[in-house]
Amino acid sequence: MKSPFVYILANKKDGALYIGVTSDLIKRIWQHRSHLVDGHSEKYNITQLVYFEQHETMDSAIVREKQMKKWNRQWQVDLIEENNPQSNDLWSEIV
Repeated sequence: MKSPFVYILANKKDGALYIGVTSDLIKRIWQHRSHLVDGHSEKYNITQLVYFEQHETMDSAIVREKQMKKWNRQWQVDLIEENNPQSNDLWSEIV
């Protein structure tokens, strides 16, 4: 899946969230799951892929990521629940 993506990870339903952008979704999520990414996601064990969206360009993905990071938490949760009501880990859908 080499294409620009914005993604949201969670550590559990209604738990801590991480929003990121990548050009290689499988590799990046694998890095999070393998605890190779230092920072917020490592500190709070945020490894479950609960939302992702593909973009035409990396610029548009970065703009979207920054927009989503500015949202209040409820908007982020609403986006996840609209697309993934059970907050299932979507890892198996991308590999």
